[in-house]
Amino acid sequence: MRAIIGSIGLVLVLTACGGAVSTTTAPATPLRTTPVPAPKVTGPNVSGCFTSADGKIFTYGDDLPGVITGKGAVGVVITYERNGNVCTWRPLSDRLVAAGYRVLLYARKSAEYPDEVTVAMAKRLSKEKGVRRLFLVGGSIGATASVPAAERLGAKVAGVVALSGAVAEDEAARLTVPLLQIGSENDAYGGAKDLQRTHDAATKAPDNELHVIKGESLHASALFGSPHGPEVLDQIIAFMNRHRG
Repeated sequence: MRAIIGSIGLVLVLTACGGAVSTTTAPATPLRTTPVPAPKVTGPNVSGCFTSADGKIFTYGDDLPGVITGKGAVGVVITYERNGNVCTWRPLSDRLVAAGYRVLLYARKSAEYPDEVTVAMAKRLSKEKGVRRLFLVGGSIGATASVPAAERLGAKVAGVVALSGAVAEDEAARLTVPLLQIGSENDAYGGAKDLQRTHDAATKAPDNELHVIKGESLHASALFGSPHGPEVLDQIIAFMNRHRG
């Protein structure tokens, strides 16, 4: 057993299936999240947050935009939460690029379940010159869809990072790549009970890591703008660095 101590106290318990569960105690002061405003830009862009200065802008489907940023050999596909956008995922994207990853973010139709488009984006990124392996990262419904997408994509997937996801137990049970889940105890979707069910079902995942922030209801990318944001980003980078190959 090992203890992890950061800016926020953690209690780490090793589970029987070889994974880890940690609980983060929320601070007593109310949390504040600052929305990420979309800057006014011209020319090709994704939701006003990513432009050609950030990387390669592309379009797919009904002229929906996406961006590939960074130059690493390990790719990351980010699928945001329903009714969300790429802007609130910029803190993670920037950290990943700085850590040597190549990141694909894309806009999508919020009404559609994103399993097919997640697979399509992963295949697109895997065709980029020099990309050898992939991580799938999702928030909320994007996290839920990333697990079956990883199963379909096979050996090229290095792992899945799920923020505030509610993964079907049968899909979690088939997952054979490392899984990191992060969420808030009181979140209505992807809260502690949903995350624990997935953790317990994912017995084939070679690394099955779960972090729950107690007493909070922060959802998906809202974690980044909270006082827990730096630690959440550190947990994601550490997990990926362990499994990037």
